[in-house]
Amino acid sequence: IAQSRINIIPKPSMVQELEGQFALNNNKIYVSAPFREVAVLLSDLMRWKQNRIFLLTKGAVPPAGSIIIEKTKGNKQDSASYTLDIKTKTVRISSAGYAGAINAMQSLAQIILTQDNKNQIPCARIQDQPRFGYRGLMIDVSRHFFPPSFIKKMIDLIGLYKINTLHMHLTDAAGWRIEVKKYPALTAQAAWRTSYGWKKWWNSDRDYVTEGEANAYGGYYTQLEAKELVAYAQKRGITIIPEIEMPGHSEEVIAAYPHLGCVGGKKGQGEFCLGNDSTFTFMQDVITEMMEIFPSTYVHIGGDEAGKSNWKSCSKCQQRIKDNQLKDEFELQSYAIRRMEKFISSKGRQLLGWDEILEGGLAPGARVMSWRGEKGGIEAARMGHDVIMTPGGTCYFDKYQQDPATEPEAIGGFLPLQKVYE
Repeated sequence: IAQSRINIIPKPSMVQELEGQFALNNNKIYVSAPFREVAVLLSDLMRWKQNRIFLLTKGAVPPAGSIIIEKTKGNKQDSASYTLDIKTKTVRISSAGYAGAINAMQSLAQIILTQDNKNQIPCARIQDQPRFGYRGLMIDVSRHFFPPSFIKKMIDLIGLYKINTLHMHLTDAAGWRIEVKKYPALTAQAAWRTSYGWKKWWNSDRDYVTEGEANAYGGYYTQLEAKELVAYAQKRGITIIPEIEMPGHSEEVIAAYPHLGCVGGKKGQGEFCLGNDSTFTFMQDVITEMMEIFPSTYVHIGGDEAGKSNWKSCSKCQQRIKDNQLKDEFELQSYAIRRMEKFISSKGRQLLGWDEILEGGLAPGARVMSWRGEKGGIEAARMGHDVIMTPGGTCYFDKYQQDPATEPEAIGGFLPLQKVYE
C-alpha cells in the first residue's frame, strides 16, 4: 500500500492526492486584501520574508510558482470552510471567510512541516470545514503561572491544529492572574503564594504573600498584556475566553477581601458569601473589566465544586434563602448563577459554567461545559441549552499519558494520546 503523503490533523473531509510536486523557493504570495494577515502569518510560520507578499488585484494573473490566497463569495456558513489546491505551478487557497483562510493556511503549513524535503510539497486538492464550531483548549494559569511569551507559543501551536478557542482559567485558590483596576489587592496579594509547587502549597499552609516578598511565587497579566494576547490570538482565528471563578474556588479573593466570605477573615474559605450583596457587586465589577479586555461571546464563571457548609451556618445566606423562597443551598447557588447570568446577558454576552451550574436549576441563557463525564452535558442539551463537552475521562491532559515512571507527576489516572484522538 502506498504511503499517504498528506497527513493533516484533524483529518480533512476530502483529500485527493495528485501526481507531481510544488517547489518552494522564494515563492511570491498573492493575497486578497481582507486576508493579508493570513499571508503574513504563513510567512512568519515558515520564516519567509514578508517582502514576498503582494495584494491580489482583479484580473491579474499571478506568475508560476506563486501561492495565492483568495477570498471567494459565500455566506456565513461557508466562512470557516476552504479549498486548498496544490498544483505543480501554483498553490491556491480559496475561502469565503477569514476563518477558512486561516484553516487552509494551517493545513498548508502542516503539509510543509511534515515533508522530509521542506523545499517540495506533494500536489493535492483538499476541501474541509469544521465539524464543530467550538474547538477549545483550557490552560490553568492559576495553579501554575505561564508568562505571555509562553501563552503566545501555545496559541501558535493550537492554531496549527485548528483549535479556535483558548479558555484561560485565570482565577482559583492557587492564585489570581489578571489585573483588575478596581481591586488592586487581587494582584498585589491574591496573585502570590508561598510555594512554587501547587500541591505542596495546597497540602501545607496555603498562605498568600505580598508581591515583592522573598520567595513569593505567582504572577499576573496586566490588562495591557491580556489585550495583546487577545489581539495575537484573534489574528490567528482564536478566541480567548476568560474564566473568573464563583461561587467556589475563591480562597485567594477572600484572603485579600475578607468581607466577601461568610466568616470574615477565617482562613481556608473557598466560597463567597451569597447572602452578601457585596459579593455580586465584586463579581459584576470584575466581569465588567474582563468584558472590556476579552470580546468573547462567552464569559466563564466556573460554578464548580462549591462547598455548602458555610452557607448553612451563615445568617446572611439563610436570610437570602428565606427571602427568595429557595429550597436549600443548592438553589442558593442556582440563585447566584441566575443573577450573574442576567447581568452578563444584559451586556450582550453569554454565561458559561461547569456542569455543577445545573444543580438547583439552570439559568435560561447559560451554556454548560460538561466535565464530570457526559451526563451533565446530555441533561443540559435535553433542556435546550448549548453544551461544550469536556469530559474528564477523555479530555483532561493532567492524567498520565504513558508509564508514570517515565513522566512528571500527574493528578492520576491514565489517558493515552490514542484515546484522546479517538
